[in-house]
Amino acid sequence: MKVLLSAYACEPDKGSEPAVGWNWVLQIARFHEVWVVTLGEQQPAIERTLSSHPLPNAHFVYLDLPRLRGIRRLGRLGEHIFYHVWQIAAYFVVRKLHCRESFDLVHHVTFGCYWRPSFLALLPAPFIWGPVGGGESAPRAFWPSFSLRGKIFELARDLARKMGECDPFVRHAARKATLALATTEQTAARLRRLGARHVIVHPQFGMTREERRSFQLSPIRRQSPFRLISIGRLLPWKGIHLGLRSFAKFHAIYPDCEYWIVNEGPEMNHLKALARSLGVENKVTFWGSLPTLHEVYSKLAECDVLVHPALHEAFGNVCLEALASGRPVICLDLGGPALQVTQETGIKVPAISPDQAVNGLAQALSRLAADSALCVRLGSAGRQRVKDCFDWSEKGQFLAAIYDGVVRDGMMACRKARSSQDLVS
Repeated sequence: MKVLLSAYACEPDKGSEPAVGWNWVLQIARFHEVWVVTLGEQQPAIERTLSSHPLPNAHFVYLDLPRLRGIRRLGRLGEHIFYHVWQIAAYFVVRKLHCRESFDLVHHVTFGCYWRPSFLALLPAPFIWGPVGGGESAPRAFWPSFSLRGKIFELARDLARKMGECDPFVRHAARKATLALATTEQTAARLRRLGARHVIVHPQFGMTREERRSFQLSPIRRQSPFRLISIGRLLPWKGIHLGLRSFAKFHAIYPDCEYWIVNEGPEMNHLKALARSLGVENKVTFWGSLPTLHEVYSKLAECDVLVHPALHEAFGNVCLEALASGRPVICLDLGGPALQVTQETGIKVPAISPDQAVNGLAQALSRLAADSALCVRLGSAGRQRVKDCFDWSEKGQFLAAIYDGVVRDGMMACRKARSSQDLVS
């Protein structure tokens, strides 16, 4: 089968969206011949990897817009404009390629955002969209707990999303999609409202066997003090302010505990001030942005539990990494993290109001701190869940079944694939 893959972000040895794009390429190339249209600046990294690890079934089409590079310095708005224009340019490039190759199927994977159009849906071939996310929202009850910056961000995000949903090309992509893959049920509902006929909830990220083995080298921690960690950009919706408030309550019962926060972001000063006002600044360490992922994972290995109180997130890859490391995860019962974490691998706290969530997070911490055997049991189950449900090779087989269903047997085979490969059940 000949597959055309739209992967704007696609780069080996990276995290986030580039990792999604690259790993989907690896999996598709196991079963089919794939042409990948991607951002030109990623060519050096891709070619270096291919020189030592060839992919005979993968052909890369590098597309750059050098005259528009400067607009990306405007931040999110600039990146959005650049990406939109890049998508248009990609369509005209691959339209000619399609005339020559006659692709059996077109698949868009990155950026994985449902309210940004994929112009490849205009090609006369079956179209698969996703996994895409972005339909997750912070519950309105939590908005008052945000800083002013956080409130502005949520308003701007809602406006951008509504504008995107009105875009005729977004609506066309949803209606054209033979199958849409959504990262969460919230996004799936929005895709259906846009006109997508067949939607499956499927996780965006996975983990290779090599990655799992490296995380399994981290022994289950049994030392004192009890230490929790949060890892991620310090953005309002990441909910670190809720983590700090819950830690203060937890600290009143377990005064020897510690809280490590890894990464940086615009909320850094606000969070440091909050830690001072709560009287726990001497027990909270802000590590900032560490130079390498290895150092980040080393910090994770020195902690007992990951606290990830994000209020809207399509996946939350750090939760998967913590589970693979044998660390229980405490998260809010929202979005992608709630699909990864089960009662066997961590604790999901309902998100009804800020005070209720803070109390729930503090109670979860106290429960784990008081029961080391429970931590070990949850950690062991977390490793098994990553192996059983989030292995990239299994995702590749799942996608191969989907492709066969779309091209040969219509949606009946897709439904069979769903029932046999439900990764989020």
